[in-house]
Amino acid sequence: MENLINNLSLRTLKPTDLERSQLIFYVFLFLSLSNSDKNVLYSQNLVPDKPHIKSVILQPRATNNYVPFIALGETMLLSFDDLNGNEEYYSYEVVHCDMDWMPSNILSSEFIRGNTRDRIRTFDNSFNTLQGYTNYKLEIPNRNMQLKISGNYIITVINESREIVFQRKFVVYEPKVQVGVAIFRSRDLKDIQTKQTVQFNINHPNFRINNPKAEIFPVVMQNNNWQTAIYGLKPQFYRGNQLLYKYNKETTFSAGNEFLYFDSKAVRSTSLNIGRVYLGDQLYHSQLYTHLGRNDRPYTLFEDINGNFVIRTIDGEGSDVFTEADYSWVHFSLDPNTYHDISDKEIYVQGAYNNWKLDDENRMLYNRESGLYETKILMKQGFYNYQYVTKDSDGLVRNDEIDGSFWQTENDYTVIVYYKRIGGRYTEVIGLGKGNSNKINN
Repeated sequence: MENLINNLSLRTLKPTDLERSQLIFYVFLFLSLSNSDKNVLYSQNLVPDKPHIKSVILQPRATNNYVPFIALGETMLLSFDDLNGNEEYYSYEVVHCDMDWMPSNILSSEFIRGNTRDRIRTFDNSFNTLQGYTNYKLEIPNRNMQLKISGNYIITVINESREIVFQRKFVVYEPKVQVGVAIFRSRDLKDIQTKQTVQFNINHPNFRINNPKAEIFPVVMQNNNWQTAIYGLKPQFYRGNQLLYKYNKETTFSAGNEFLYFDSKAVRSTSLNIGRVYLGDQLYHSQLYTHLGRNDRPYTLFEDINGNFVIRTIDGEGSDVFTEADYSWVHFSLDPNTYHDISDKEIYVQGAYNNWKLDDENRMLYNRESGLYETKILMKQGFYNYQYVTKDSDGLVRNDEIDGSFWQTENDYTVIVYYKRIGGRYTEVIGLGKGNSNKINN
Protein backbone atom coordinates (compact mmCIF):
# COMPACT_ATOMS: atom_id res chain seq x y z
CA MET A 1 0.00 0.00 0.00
CA GLU A 2 2.87 2.41 0.75
CA ASN A 3 4.27 1.93 -2.78
CA LEU A 4 0.80 2.51 -4.22
CA ILE A 5 0.43 5.78 -2.34
CA ASN A 6 3.89 6.92 -3.41
CA ASN A 7 3.09 6.24 -7.06
CA LEU A 8 -0.30 7.95 -6.94
CA SER A 9 1.10 11.09 -5.36
CA LEU A 10 3.43 11.52 -8.36
CA ARG A 11 6.48 10.78 -6.21
CA THR A 12 8.48 14.01 -6.52
CA LEU A 13 5.53 16.41 -6.35
CA LYS A 14 3.72 17.84 -3.37
CA PRO A 15 0.07 16.80 -3.91
CA THR A 16 -2.52 19.47 -4.69
CA ASP A 17 -6.11 19.24 -3.46
CA LEU A 18 -7.09 17.63 -6.76
CA GLU A 19 -4.34 15.04 -6.50
CA ARG A 20 -5.25 14.29 -2.87
CA SER A 21 -8.87 13.64 -3.89
CA GLN A 22 -7.66 11.33 -6.64
CA LEU A 23 -5.40 9.52 -4.18
CA ILE A 24 -8.28 9.01 -1.73
CA PHE A 25 -10.47 7.69 -4.54
CA TYR A 26 -7.85 5.19 -5.72
CA VAL A 27 -7.16 3.95 -2.18
CA PHE A 28 -10.89 3.48 -1.59
CA LEU A 29 -11.20 1.69 -4.92
CA PHE A 30 -8.25 -0.55 -4.09
CA LEU A 31 -9.75 -1.53 -0.74
CA SER A 32 -13.22 -2.09 -2.16
CA LEU A 33 -11.81 -4.41 -4.85
CA SER A 34 -9.54 -6.39 -2.56
CA ASN A 35 -12.12 -9.16 -2.17
CA SER A 36 -13.76 -8.95 -5.59
CA ASP A 37 -12.99 -9.89 -9.18
CA LYS A 38 -10.82 -7.05 -10.49
CA ASN A 39 -11.02 -8.47 -14.02
CA VAL A 40 -14.45 -6.87 -14.48
CA LEU A 41 -13.07 -3.40 -13.81
CA TYR A 42 -12.48 -0.84 -16.52
CA SER A 43 -11.32 2.53 -15.33
CA GLN A 44 -12.12 5.96 -16.71
CA ASN A 45 -10.96 7.55 -13.46
CA LEU A 46 -8.54 10.04 -14.93
CA VAL A 47 -8.33 13.57 -13.60
CA PRO A 48 -10.67 15.77 -15.72
CA ASP A 49 -9.03 18.05 -18.27
CA LYS A 50 -8.59 21.67 -17.31
CA PRO A 51 -11.21 23.79 -19.19
CA HIS A 52 -8.57 25.66 -21.21
CA ILE A 53 -7.02 22.43 -22.56
CA LYS A 54 -8.44 21.35 -25.93
CA SER A 55 -7.76 19.02 -28.86
CA VAL A 56 -5.66 16.45 -26.99
CA ILE A 57 -4.23 13.97 -29.49
CA LEU A 58 -2.29 10.85 -28.55
CA GLN A 59 -1.38 8.75 -31.56
CA PRO A 60 1.37 6.64 -33.12
CA ARG A 61 3.81 8.95 -34.89
CA ALA A 62 3.75 6.97 -38.13
CA THR A 63 -0.03 6.98 -38.71
CA ASN A 64 -3.00 9.33 -38.99
CA ASN A 65 -5.12 7.04 -36.84
CA TYR A 66 -5.68 8.65 -33.44
CA VAL A 67 -5.45 5.37 -31.52
CA PRO A 68 -3.16 5.15 -28.46
CA PHE A 69 -1.52 1.78 -29.19
CA ILE A 70 2.16 1.44 -30.15
CA ALA A 71 4.61 -1.42 -30.38
CA LEU A 72 7.57 -1.24 -28.01
CA GLY A 73 10.19 0.95 -29.67
CA GLU A 74 7.71 2.91 -31.81
CA THR A 75 7.03 6.59 -31.25
CA MET A 76 3.91 8.09 -29.69
CA LEU A 77 2.97 11.72 -30.43
CA LEU A 78 1.15 13.88 -27.90
CA SER A 79 -0.33 17.19 -29.01
CA PHE A 80 -2.65 19.58 -27.19
CA ASP A 81 -3.77 23.22 -27.20
CA ASP A 82 -3.79 25.66 -24.30
CA LEU A 83 -6.41 28.32 -25.05
CA ASN A 84 -4.82 30.69 -22.53
CA GLY A 85 -1.96 31.08 -25.01
CA ASN A 86 0.55 32.08 -22.36
CA GLU A 87 3.37 29.68 -23.25
CA GLU A 88 3.05 27.91 -19.93
CA TYR A 89 5.77 25.72 -18.44
CA TYR A 90 4.38 22.19 -18.67
CA SER A 91 6.05 18.99 -17.58
CA TYR A 92 4.94 15.40 -17.97
CA GLU A 93 5.28 12.08 -16.19
CA VAL A 94 4.64 8.55 -17.45
CA VAL A 95 3.49 5.80 -15.07
CA HIS A 96 3.31 2.06 -15.80
CA CYS A 97 0.00 0.44 -14.79
CA ASP A 98 -1.55 -2.98 -14.36
CA MET A 99 -4.37 -3.98 -16.67
CA ASP A 100 -6.91 -2.36 -14.32
CA TRP A 101 -5.02 0.98 -14.68
CA MET A 102 -3.74 0.97 -11.12
CA PRO A 103 -0.03 1.96 -10.91
CA SER A 104 2.27 -1.08 -11.07
CA ASN A 105 4.24 -2.00 -7.98
CA ILE A 106 7.61 -1.50 -9.67
CA LEU A 107 10.25 1.21 -9.61
CA SER A 108 10.26 3.80 -12.37
CA SER A 109 13.78 2.71 -13.32
CA GLU A 110 12.34 -0.69 -14.25
CA PHE A 111 10.09 0.72 -16.99
CA ILE A 112 11.81 4.00 -17.94
CA ARG A 113 15.33 4.68 -19.12
CA GLY A 114 16.20 8.31 -18.43
CA ASN A 115 14.12 10.94 -16.64
CA THR A 116 10.89 10.00 -14.93
CA ARG A 117 9.59 13.53 -15.40
CA ASP A 118 10.60 16.14 -17.93
CA ARG A 119 9.58 19.44 -19.48
CA ILE A 120 7.59 19.77 -22.70
CA ARG A 121 9.91 21.87 -24.80
CA THR A 122 8.17 22.04 -28.19
CA PHE A 123 5.39 24.60 -28.49
CA ASP A 124 4.15 27.23 -30.97
CA ASN A 125 1.50 29.92 -30.87
CA SER A 126 -1.44 29.87 -33.23
CA PHE A 127 -1.17 31.90 -36.41
CA ASN A 128 -3.96 33.96 -38.02
CA THR A 129 -6.75 32.52 -35.88
CA LEU A 130 -9.56 34.27 -34.00
CA GLN A 131 -9.05 31.95 -31.05
CA GLY A 132 -5.53 32.36 -29.78
CA TYR A 133 -3.82 29.30 -28.32
CA THR A 134 -0.48 27.64 -27.77
CA ASN A 135 0.03 24.20 -29.26
CA TYR A 136 2.32 21.80 -27.42
CA LYS A 137 3.92 18.67 -28.84
CA LEU A 138 5.81 15.79 -27.29
CA GLU A 139 7.22 12.54 -28.64
CA ILE A 140 7.76 9.41 -26.57
CA PRO A 141 10.34 7.94 -26.58
CA ASN A 142 12.70 10.90 -26.77
CA ARG A 143 16.33 11.50 -25.86
CA ASN A 144 15.42 12.08 -22.21
CA MET A 145 12.90 9.26 -21.74
CA GLN A 146 12.60 5.78 -23.26
CA LEU A 147 10.15 3.05 -22.31
CA LYS A 148 11.74 -0.29 -21.46
CA ILE A 149 8.77 -2.67 -21.11
CA SER A 150 5.30 -3.21 -22.54
CA GLY A 151 2.07 -2.60 -20.66
CA ASN A 152 -0.52 0.03 -19.84
CA TYR A 153 0.73 3.57 -19.31
CA ILE A 154 -0.79 6.83 -18.12
CA ILE A 155 0.80 10.11 -19.14
CA THR A 156 0.16 13.05 -16.82
CA VAL A 157 0.75 16.67 -17.84
CA ILE A 158 1.48 19.06 -14.96
CA ASN A 159 1.67 22.86 -14.81
CA GLU A 160 4.02 25.13 -12.85
CA SER A 161 1.64 25.12 -9.87
CA ARG A 162 2.06 21.32 -9.74
CA GLU A 163 -1.55 20.76 -10.73
CA ILE A 164 -2.58 17.97 -13.06
CA VAL A 165 -3.70 19.56 -16.33
CA PHE A 166 -4.87 16.34 -18.00
CA GLN A 167 -4.14 12.62 -18.22
CA ARG A 168 -4.38 10.07 -21.03
CA LYS A 169 -3.99 6.31 -21.33
CA PHE A 170 -1.92 4.46 -23.91
CA VAL A 171 -0.85 0.87 -24.46
CA VAL A 172 2.61 -0.37 -25.42
CA TYR A 173 2.71 -3.92 -26.74
CA GLU A 174 5.53 -6.30 -27.58
CA PRO A 175 4.37 -8.81 -30.23
CA LYS A 176 5.36 -12.10 -28.63
CA VAL A 177 2.15 -13.88 -29.72
CA GLN A 178 -0.11 -13.61 -32.77
CA VAL A 179 -3.79 -12.77 -32.37
CA GLY A 180 -6.39 -13.77 -34.96
CA VAL A 181 -9.73 -11.95 -34.79
CA ALA A 182 -13.02 -12.81 -36.54
CA ILE A 183 -16.37 -10.99 -36.34
CA PHE A 184 -19.72 -12.80 -36.44
CA ARG A 185 -23.36 -11.88 -36.29
CA SER A 186 -24.78 -12.61 -32.86
CA ARG A 187 -25.34 -16.32 -32.24
CA ASP A 188 -28.47 -15.45 -30.21
CA LEU A 189 -31.50 -15.28 -32.54
CA LYS A 190 -33.11 -12.43 -30.61
CA ASP A 191 -30.00 -10.29 -31.19
CA ILE A 192 -29.01 -11.49 -34.65
CA GLN A 193 -30.18 -8.26 -36.30
CA THR A 194 -28.58 -5.87 -33.81
CA LYS A 195 -25.36 -7.29 -32.33
CA GLN A 196 -21.90 -8.47 -33.34
CA THR A 197 -19.77 -11.14 -31.68
CA VAL A 198 -15.96 -11.24 -31.54
CA GLN A 199 -14.14 -14.57 -31.58
CA PHE A 200 -10.36 -14.82 -31.50
CA ASN A 201 -7.39 -17.08 -30.96
CA ILE A 202 -3.94 -16.54 -29.48
CA ASN A 203 -1.06 -18.34 -31.18
CA HIS A 204 2.11 -18.72 -29.12
CA PRO A 205 4.48 -21.15 -30.89
CA ASN A 206 7.59 -19.37 -29.58
CA PHE A 207 6.28 -18.13 -26.24
CA ARG A 208 5.78 -20.40 -23.26
CA ILE A 209 2.58 -20.02 -21.26
CA ASN A 210 2.48 -22.28 -18.21
CA ASN A 211 -1.05 -21.59 -17.00
CA PRO A 212 -3.20 -19.76 -19.60
CA LYS A 213 -6.20 -19.32 -17.31
CA ALA A 214 -4.09 -17.67 -14.63
CA GLU A 215 -1.57 -15.79 -16.79
CA ILE A 216 -3.41 -14.58 -19.91
CA PHE A 217 -5.97 -11.77 -19.69
CA PRO A 218 -7.41 -10.62 -23.03
CA VAL A 219 -9.44 -7.43 -23.35
CA VAL A 220 -11.80 -6.84 -26.29
CA MET A 221 -12.62 -3.29 -27.43
CA GLN A 222 -15.02 -1.84 -29.96
CA ASN A 223 -13.84 1.29 -31.81
CA ASN A 224 -11.08 1.80 -29.20
CA ASN A 225 -13.60 2.86 -26.56
CA TRP A 226 -12.51 1.78 -23.07
CA GLN A 227 -16.03 2.37 -21.71
CA THR A 228 -17.40 -0.71 -23.45
CA ALA A 229 -14.32 -2.96 -23.14
CA ILE A 230 -14.90 -6.60 -22.17
CA TYR A 231 -12.68 -8.19 -19.50
CA GLY A 232 -12.48 -11.48 -17.62
CA LEU A 233 -12.26 -13.93 -20.56
CA LYS A 234 -10.67 -17.35 -20.14
CA PRO A 235 -9.65 -19.68 -23.01
CA GLN A 236 -12.35 -22.21 -23.86
CA PHE A 237 -10.24 -24.63 -25.87
CA TYR A 238 -6.59 -25.51 -26.43
CA ARG A 239 -5.15 -26.69 -29.74
CA GLY A 240 -1.39 -27.18 -29.75
CA ASN A 241 0.08 -23.74 -29.26
CA GLN A 242 -3.29 -22.04 -29.68
CA LEU A 243 -5.71 -20.62 -27.13
CA LEU A 244 -9.23 -20.46 -28.57
CA TYR A 245 -11.91 -17.99 -27.47
CA LYS A 246 -15.13 -19.00 -29.23
CA TYR A 247 -17.61 -17.22 -27.01
CA ASN A 248 -21.13 -16.62 -28.33
CA LYS A 249 -22.47 -14.31 -25.63
CA GLU A 250 -19.66 -12.93 -23.47
CA THR A 251 -17.91 -11.14 -26.36
CA THR A 252 -21.03 -9.66 -27.97
CA PHE A 253 -21.36 -5.93 -28.59
CA SER A 254 -24.28 -3.77 -29.65
CA ALA A 255 -23.39 -3.04 -33.27
CA GLY A 256 -24.82 0.47 -33.10
CA ASN A 257 -25.12 2.56 -36.24
CA GLU A 258 -22.59 4.31 -38.45
CA PHE A 259 -21.15 7.39 -36.75
CA LEU A 260 -22.47 10.82 -37.59
CA TYR A 261 -19.92 13.30 -38.90
CA PHE A 262 -19.21 16.87 -39.97
CA ASP A 263 -16.31 18.69 -41.60
CA SER A 264 -15.40 22.18 -40.38
CA LYS A 265 -12.20 22.59 -42.41
CA ALA A 266 -13.69 25.81 -43.88
CA VAL A 267 -14.65 27.68 -40.74
CA ARG A 268 -16.21 30.64 -42.57
CA SER A 269 -18.62 28.69 -44.80
CA THR A 270 -20.95 25.74 -44.66
CA SER A 271 -19.64 22.33 -45.63
CA LEU A 272 -20.40 18.67 -44.98
CA ASN A 273 -23.43 18.39 -42.62
CA ILE A 274 -23.06 22.01 -41.43
CA GLY A 275 -26.26 23.90 -42.20
CA ARG A 276 -25.31 27.41 -41.10
CA VAL A 277 -22.18 29.38 -40.21
CA TYR A 278 -22.17 32.82 -38.61
CA LEU A 279 -19.70 35.06 -36.81
CA GLY A 280 -20.47 35.64 -33.12
CA ASP A 281 -18.95 38.16 -30.76
CA GLN A 282 -15.52 36.55 -31.00
CA LEU A 283 -15.62 33.25 -32.88
CA TYR A 284 -17.47 31.58 -35.71
CA HIS A 285 -20.42 29.32 -34.94
CA SER A 286 -21.06 26.15 -36.94
CA GLN A 287 -24.65 24.97 -36.65
CA LEU A 288 -25.18 21.34 -37.63
CA TYR A 289 -28.40 20.16 -39.19
CA THR A 290 -30.89 18.98 -36.57
CA HIS A 291 -30.47 15.24 -36.20
CA LEU A 292 -33.44 12.93 -36.64
CA GLY A 293 -33.16 9.64 -34.78
CA ARG A 294 -32.51 6.56 -36.94
CA ASN A 295 -33.69 3.77 -34.66
CA ASP A 296 -36.86 3.17 -36.73
CA ARG A 297 -35.21 3.64 -40.10
CA PRO A 298 -33.54 0.99 -42.24
CA TYR A 299 -29.76 0.71 -42.10
CA THR A 300 -27.89 2.96 -44.54
CA LEU A 301 -24.14 2.78 -45.11
CA PHE A 302 -22.27 6.01 -44.40
CA GLU A 303 -18.50 5.80 -44.64
CA ASP A 304 -17.04 6.85 -41.30
CA ILE A 305 -13.80 6.59 -39.32
CA ASN A 306 -15.35 4.78 -36.35
CA GLY A 307 -15.53 7.62 -33.89
CA ASN A 308 -12.18 9.15 -34.75
CA PHE A 309 -11.31 12.70 -35.79
CA VAL A 310 -8.73 14.47 -37.94
CA ILE A 311 -7.61 18.07 -37.40
CA ARG A 312 -7.47 19.90 -40.74
CA THR A 313 -8.10 23.31 -42.31
CA ILE A 314 -8.14 24.95 -45.73
CA ASP A 315 -8.10 28.45 -44.23
CA GLY A 316 -4.42 28.47 -43.26
CA GLU A 317 -1.57 29.80 -45.34
CA GLY A 318 1.01 27.18 -44.41
CA SER A 319 1.08 23.45 -43.79
CA ASP A 320 0.96 23.27 -39.98
CA VAL A 321 -2.65 22.44 -39.09
CA PHE A 322 -1.70 22.24 -35.42
CA THR A 323 -1.25 26.03 -35.25
CA GLU A 324 -3.31 27.32 -38.20
CA ALA A 325 -6.63 25.56 -37.56
CA ASP A 326 -9.10 27.82 -35.78
CA TYR A 327 -11.78 27.05 -33.22
CA SER A 328 -15.52 27.47 -33.61
CA TRP A 329 -18.60 26.80 -31.52
CA VAL A 330 -20.26 23.70 -32.94
CA HIS A 331 -24.00 23.53 -32.23
CA PHE A 332 -25.63 20.09 -31.93
CA SER A 333 -29.41 19.61 -31.92
CA LEU A 334 -31.58 16.52 -31.67
CA ASP A 335 -35.31 16.17 -32.39
CA PRO A 336 -36.90 14.06 -29.61
CA ASN A 337 -39.98 13.36 -31.74
CA THR A 338 -38.01 11.06 -34.04
CA TYR A 339 -37.07 8.35 -31.54
CA HIS A 340 -38.64 6.49 -28.63
CA ASP A 341 -39.30 8.34 -25.37
CA ILE A 342 -36.16 8.43 -23.22
CA SER A 343 -37.08 11.45 -21.12
CA ASP A 344 -35.85 9.69 -17.98
CA LYS A 345 -32.31 9.43 -19.37
CA GLU A 346 -29.43 11.77 -20.06
CA ILE A 347 -28.24 12.32 -23.64
CA TYR A 348 -24.61 13.01 -24.59
CA VAL A 349 -22.52 13.71 -27.68
CA GLN A 350 -19.57 11.31 -27.64
CA GLY A 351 -16.51 10.42 -29.71
CA ALA A 352 -12.75 10.08 -29.66
CA TYR A 353 -12.47 13.87 -29.89
CA ASN A 354 -13.41 14.12 -26.18
CA ASN A 355 -11.86 10.80 -25.11
CA TRP A 356 -15.36 9.23 -25.02
CA LYS A 357 -16.17 11.17 -21.85
CA LEU A 358 -19.68 11.92 -20.62
CA ASP A 359 -19.63 15.26 -18.82
CA ASP A 360 -21.48 18.56 -18.63
CA GLU A 361 -19.72 19.96 -21.69
CA ASN A 362 -21.19 17.38 -24.06
CA ARG A 363 -24.52 16.76 -22.34
CA MET A 364 -27.64 17.64 -24.37
CA LEU A 365 -30.21 19.85 -22.61
CA TYR A 366 -33.85 20.26 -23.61
CA ASN A 367 -34.78 23.68 -25.00
CA ARG A 368 -38.50 24.32 -24.50
CA GLU A 369 -38.57 27.13 -27.05
CA SER A 370 -37.13 25.07 -29.91
CA GLY A 371 -38.45 21.71 -28.72
CA LEU A 372 -35.00 20.21 -29.28
CA TYR A 373 -32.17 18.79 -27.22
CA GLU A 374 -29.20 21.11 -27.74
CA THR A 375 -25.62 21.78 -26.77
CA LYS A 376 -22.64 23.66 -28.16
CA ILE A 377 -19.00 22.58 -27.94
CA LEU A 378 -15.83 24.53 -28.73
CA MET A 379 -13.97 22.43 -31.31
CA LYS A 380 -10.93 22.86 -33.53
CA GLN A 381 -11.36 22.72 -37.30
CA GLY A 382 -11.41 19.22 -38.69
CA PHE A 383 -13.35 16.14 -39.68
CA TYR A 384 -15.19 14.65 -36.70
CA ASN A 385 -17.13 11.47 -36.03
CA TYR A 386 -19.58 11.49 -33.15
CA GLN A 387 -22.61 9.65 -31.81
CA TYR A 388 -25.53 10.29 -29.47
CA VAL A 389 -25.64 7.99 -26.44
CA THR A 390 -27.97 7.70 -23.47
CA LYS A 391 -27.18 7.12 -19.79
CA ASP A 392 -29.74 5.94 -17.27
CA SER A 393 -29.86 6.44 -13.49
CA ASP A 394 -27.75 3.30 -12.98
CA GLY A 395 -24.98 4.65 -15.21
CA LEU A 396 -25.71 2.28 -18.11
CA VAL A 397 -24.60 3.85 -21.40
CA ARG A 398 -26.27 2.78 -24.65
CA ASN A 399 -25.48 3.70 -28.24
CA ASP A 400 -28.64 2.26 -29.82
CA GLU A 401 -31.62 4.08 -28.32
CA ILE A 402 -31.44 7.09 -30.63
CA ASP A 403 -29.86 5.75 -33.79
CA GLY A 404 -30.62 2.03 -33.48
CA SER A 405 -28.36 -0.97 -33.85
CA PHE A 406 -27.77 -2.97 -37.04
CA TRP A 407 -25.62 -6.03 -37.61
CA GLN A 408 -24.32 -4.51 -40.88
CA THR A 409 -22.65 -1.58 -39.09
CA GLU A 410 -18.93 -1.32 -39.78
CA ASN A 411 -16.93 -1.35 -36.52
CA ASP A 412 -13.29 -1.79 -35.55
CA TYR A 413 -12.45 -4.39 -32.92
CA THR A 414 -9.19 -4.73 -30.99
CA VAL A 415 -8.03 -7.61 -28.79
CA ILE A 416 -5.28 -6.73 -26.31
CA VAL A 417 -3.46 -9.69 -24.74
CA TYR A 418 -2.18 -9.02 -21.22
CA TYR A 419 0.24 -11.45 -19.61
CA LYS A 420 1.29 -11.70 -15.99
CA ARG A 421 3.28 -14.79 -15.17
CA ILE A 422 2.63 -16.42 -11.82
CA GLY A 423 4.78 -14.59 -9.32
CA GLY A 424 5.40 -11.74 -11.77
CA ARG A 425 5.54 -8.18 -10.50
CA TYR A 426 3.92 -6.39 -13.43
CA THR A 427 1.59 -6.99 -16.37
CA GLU A 428 2.94 -7.09 -19.92
CA VAL A 429 1.09 -6.69 -23.22
CA ILE A 430 2.34 -9.50 -25.45
CA GLY A 431 0.02 -9.20 -28.42
CA LEU A 432 -2.57 -7.05 -30.18
CA GLY A 433 -5.04 -8.20 -32.82
CA LYS A 434 -7.48 -6.27 -34.97
CA GLY A 435 -10.67 -7.12 -36.82
CA ASN A 436 -13.35 -5.22 -38.72
CA SER A 437 -17.00 -6.09 -39.23
CA ASN A 438 -16.70 -5.33 -42.94
CA LYS A 439 -15.70 -9.01 -43.04
CA ILE A 440 -18.52 -10.37 -40.94
CA ASN A 441 -19.44 -14.03 -40.74
CA ASN A 442 -23.01 -15.31 -40.55
